[in-house]
Amino acid sequence: MGYMLTKEGEKYAREGLPEVRLARMLDKPMHITTAQDKIENFGIALQWAKKRGWVKFEKGLLSRTRPPEKPPEEKALKMILLGKTVPQKMVDILVKRKLVKVVSATERKAAALRGKEITILKPELIKTGDWRSVKIKPYNVEAMSRVIHPGKRQPYNQFLTQVRRKLIELGFKEMTGPYIETEFWNFDALYQPQNHPSRDWAQTYSLTTPKEGSLPKKSVADNVRAAHENGWKTGSTGWGYKWDPKKAMKLMPRAHTTSCSARQLANSVEVPGKYFAIGRNFRPDVIDATHGVEFNQCDGFVIGKELQFRHLLGLLKMFATEIAEAEEVRFLPDYYPFTEYSVQLSAKHPKMGWIEFAGAGLFRPELTQPLGVKEPVIAWGIGIDRLAMFKLGIKDIRQLFSRDLQWLRRQKVI
Repeated sequence: MGYMLTKEGEKYAREGLPEVRLARMLDKPMHITTAQDKIENFGIALQWAKKRGWVKFEKGLLSRTRPPEKPPEEKALKMILLGKTVPQKMVDILVKRKLVKVVSATERKAAALRGKEITILKPELIKTGDWRSVKIKPYNVEAMSRVIHPGKRQPYNQFLTQVRRKLIELGFKEMTGPYIETEFWNFDALYQPQNHPSRDWAQTYSLTTPKEGSLPKKSVADNVRAAHENGWKTGSTGWGYKWDPKKAMKLMPRAHTTSCSARQLANSVEVPGKYFAIGRNFRPDVIDATHGVEFNQCDGFVIGKELQFRHLLGLLKMFATEIAEAEEVRFLPDYYPFTEYSVQLSAKHPKMGWIEFAGAGLFRPELTQPLGVKEPVIAWGIGIDRLAMFKLGIKDIRQLFSRDLQWLRRQKVI
């Protein structure tokens, strides 16, 4: 708690105490009615002037008995007005005379702003009601403010985080895998024959050093070999060629995150279960508005005893409408070595027309059974870079990795 001058105390601090002014005015006796007209707060002035022994009142006349001294209260009032401290004993006297009041810190702050122009309506002004005694600076609501560019995550990075969160909320578990992969997990485990055109040097990268990795445990490698050569126990005839383990051991930058699905199926899965992976992949390609030599892909699968192809179509449509916010979606039949049935998902971009951004299907028994899985598995691979183009409203995939500060600053936080 503290103290401050009342309005009366402020007046006396500037003009002097009324009893002093009354005593100084009485150079000769004066009728009381005349004195009343000349002195404000006459009753208080007379009371204190008589108490100090400066004046007397007889037969309607006021006369001075001795010259007034400057009282200590007057000096104390001026000190308080200047923000200086005074002895507590003097404060108590001034409080009794109602020239000083005890106040809280809030009231003191509010009082300091009285009569001033302010730009912020502070809480203490509202609590004390002193907002009525200040001048609030007018604002030009049409004036342009200074543009502020707050720090935020890169737009495409935000989108990937959003997709990851969405899938986890739906109950999917995230898979991971190495960037440098063996051809076994990238192709062979996915029932893609070793003489398939997509395994040519023009379609995939390879490592010069080291050139080879290792195969998985012998039982898995033997099952995959048998599936390629004669179909193993799947009821298929296989691809009908001699499988080469040296070819399967070759190292490469992975061409798709479907390799993560193969690793997960061979390792262990819950039935029913849902899994996904979002990761970087590498393919030699002609760079244009919808292709790059490096790209992100969202792969995943759902395993369960009662799964059907229609479940897959519903899942893909959800990706397109809820995550990419595409308004028009269509499905087309397609072919992939490791799925049957197979389907392509396309969506209509407002500027670029129909764009393919997902391939999907039911994993073939030649893929799942050699890895120890007997239940149906629906799987997909989404070009998530293209999915982001829909969400961010861009027409060139290269803009996802742009260093254009103006474009980055304009992007909304999603």
